[in-house]
Amino acid sequence: MSEITAIRGMNDILPSETACWQFLERTVAAVLSSYGYDEIRLPLVEKTALFKRSIGEVTDIVEKEMYTFDDRNGDSMTLRPEGTAGCVRAAIQQGLLNTPQRLWYTGPMFRYERPQKGRQRQFHQTGVEAFGVATPDMDAELILLCAQIWRQLGLLDSMELQLNSIGSAEARRAYREALVDFLQARVEQLDEDSQRRLHSNPLRILDSKNSQTQSVLDDGPSLEDFLDEEASADFARLCELLQAAGIQYVVNRRLVRGLDYYNKTVFEWVTRELGAQGTVCAGGRYDGLVGQLGGKATPAIGCAMGMERLVLLLLEHGQATAPPAADVYVVAAGDAAQGIALAATQALRCQQPQLRIVQHTGGGSFKSQMKKADKSGARVALIWGEDEVAAESVTVKSLRAQNGERAAQVTVALRELETTLCAALAP
Repeated sequence: MSEITAIRGMNDILPSETACWQFLERTVAAVLSSYGYDEIRLPLVEKTALFKRSIGEVTDIVEKEMYTFDDRNGDSMTLRPEGTAGCVRAAIQQGLLNTPQRLWYTGPMFRYERPQKGRQRQFHQTGVEAFGVATPDMDAELILLCAQIWRQLGLLDSMELQLNSIGSAEARRAYREALVDFLQARVEQLDEDSQRRLHSNPLRILDSKNSQTQSVLDDGPSLEDFLDEEASADFARLCELLQAAGIQYVVNRRLVRGLDYYNKTVFEWVTRELGAQGTVCAGGRYDGLVGQLGGKATPAIGCAMGMERLVLLLLEHGQATAPPAADVYVVAAGDAAQGIALAATQALRCQQPQLRIVQHTGGGSFKSQMKKADKSGARVALIWGEDEVAAESVTVKSLRAQNGERAAQVTVALRELETTLCAALAP
């Protein structure tokens, strides 16, 4: 029979990598908790209508990238391509928006894209959403929270914060008309993707990576000129708050984000250390989305960070952590020894739950078991053989000699096991 392999773009994360992932996840969760954000856990599958209504039917995600299928009832379902829409749906449905809320979630998302470094079809995001506060200090808090995560990970110096304000829906409509008029007269100078987007989603042309298209835009209208007074004042205040907090940033007037629900503040944290996939975290305000999805109008802001890209950055900086070695390896020669060792080790795990204890299974000679004990990286072996069984004792053997000394071993009564082992493991 032919071998069954993983789906392209949906990768296994191996034990040699998971320690780095766990370090990242622990760090992110600790910072989010310290800022008063609470975790929410959301379904992987939502009704397709949720994403069409929130993200926008003419976006690349909805048009080309979603994993959508009909269930047995004929209802259209979609594997979530991002987390904000589901979080907003849950907050409305579960009645969470009576007071301001600070929420976060983490897990896999799905988009049918061309797999490459830092971009997979199943990828992982941690999302952060804050509801109920319309003022720029909330925007500043979210950005400062991100900066604190990068600082704790040792990555802050690798990040550049890019900011923009895309104003209100009315401002964007007026700007869109001016932009389309300008580009329509120069359509032959645009790249193929930008020509396709000209009438469906023209603001995405601002994000084009094509240098010729960017040079055309240099002489075009600026979104900044279309902002209303409130959006301009809020953006100026946000910049003041970030300066007061010592956060460096770059104003990028072509930063618009690719989802329809954004308004006012948008931002990206970008690195130049990962090649083309430089955006590590992105987000912005979406004050109209709660109302758009059927809830009471509620201001909101959020962001999502790409966990694969953060793992790649950690690896680049040598921040990855190896899987932990065992503290203790348990060796038992013979059926009687095996039974006693199993019970004694279980009691030891209850007494010292922080220890990583590996118990040999599958039999084998005493010599082969000791080789595996040494290979495990454990500092101490606990040994049960015929003599230990007869004397109701256990041998505690140090496997890692220190300061050139010979590795020590001692045989003690079972009741002294915990005390002796702790002494053997002491620094």
